[in-house]
Amino acid sequence: MNFQNTEIAYKLKSNKQLLKTLFIFRLISSRTLVSVFTKIITLSLKLNLPISGILNKTVFKQFCAGIDEKDSIQVVKKLKKLNVKSYMHYASEGNKSQNDFDNNLKIIKDTINITNKDAALPFTVFKASSLGKFNLFEKKSSGSALSQLEEQLWNKTINRIKSCCKYAASQNVKIFIDAEESWIQPIIDEIAESLMEKFNKEKTIIYTTLQMYRKDRLKYLNKLIQNSIKKKYNLGFKLVRGAYMEKENERAYKSGLPSPIFENKNLTDLSFNNALDKILLNIERCDLFVGTHCEKSIIKILKWMKVNKISNGYKKIWFSQLFGMADHISFNLASRGYQVVKYVPYGPIKKVVPYLIRRAEENTSINSQLPKEINLIKREIKRRKFNAI
Repeated sequence: MNFQNTEIAYKLKSNKQLLKTLFIFRLISSRTLVSVFTKIITLSLKLNLPISGILNKTVFKQFCAGIDEKDSIQVVKKLKKLNVKSYMHYASEGNKSQNDFDNNLKIIKDTINITNKDAALPFTVFKASSLGKFNLFEKKSSGSALSQLEEQLWNKTINRIKSCCKYAASQNVKIFIDAEESWIQPIIDEIAESLMEKFNKEKTIIYTTLQMYRKDRLKYLNKLIQNSIKKKYNLGFKLVRGAYMEKENERAYKSGLPSPIFENKNLTDLSFNNALDKILLNIERCDLFVGTHCEKSIIKILKWMKVNKISNGYKKIWFSQLFGMADHISFNLASRGYQVVKYVPYGPIKKVVPYLIRRAEENTSINSQLPKEINLIKREIKRRKFNAI
C-alpha cells in the first residue's frame, strides 16, 4: 500500500489551503511555541479575552469542521467526494451545569438524527463525561460513597447515557462511547459493557474505546471477549493509542504512583498490535474501528485482510484519522476502496479549546507524524509548481 501519493492525498486542498496547513503544522511542531500558545489561550479564557478570531484563523479551522452541525455537513459532503466518510462529534468540554449536560444530550441526539439520514455518516460518538459531572465519574470509579444529592445527580447522568444509546439503537446508528482519563474510566467501562450486552445481541450498535497506551488494556480486552462469548453478544471496538498522555503522566507524578500508561511508543505499539491480533482472531463477533495515523499498524491489517481473502470494502473493519491530519493515509486508503472515516469535531470555538490544545500537544512529541506530513505537503507544493510550468 502506497501512502505517498500526494496528488490523491491533497486533492481537496487549494494551493492557498496547502500553504496555510504547512504554516500551522510548522507552528505546532515546536514544543516551545505550543507551550506558550497553551498558556496564552488558557489565561485568555480565564480573563474572558477575545481570542476566537485568532483561533478561528489558525488551529480551529485546521482541526475542527465548524461551530455547528451545518458547518460540519459541508465538510462531510466535501470528504464524501473522494469516498471518505465521517463521524461528527460535538467536541465541547469543561461542562459543569445540569443545563449543559441536558443540552449536550439534545445535541448528541440531533447528531444521531443527522447520521441516520446520511450514508456518509456511518457512526457517531459521545463522551460520557459530557453528560454528567466529572467528579461523580471519579468517585464512582474509585468506589467512594456518594452523598444523597450526588446519587440523584448520578442517576440523571446514567439516564442521559442510557437515553443516548437507546435512541441510537432505535435509529440503527452505530455509536462510540469515547475513552477518557484513567481515573474515571472504570465506571465508563462498566457502563459501556452493560450497554453492549443490552444492544449488541443481533448486530453491533454500541462501541467501547480502548486506549492501548494503558498497561491494563490488553488484559481487559481478553476479559471482554470472554464475557461476550459467555453472554452471547457482539463487541464493538474503537481502538486507539491514547489521547491523555500529558495528563496521565503528570497526575501519576504528583500522586507518587506508577503511570498507568507505557513508558515509550514501542511498548504502546506492541500493545496496540497485540490488540489488533486478538480482535482480528475474533472478528466474527467483533467490529473493529481503528483510529490511527501509524502506517505500520494499518499495513498489518491490510496484510491480514489479503491473507484471509477479505474484500477491501469489508464493513466490519474501518480505518479512521483526525480531520485536518493524516490525509495521505485517509485518501490513499479510500482510493483503494477501504472503509475510511474522518473524525469531524465541531462546536463553539471557546468550548473546543481543550480538544485543540490536546491536538497541539500531541504533535510536539518526538514520535509525532508531523515531520512526515510537512515533507509530504512540501512535496505536493513542488509537484504542483512543476506541473504548472
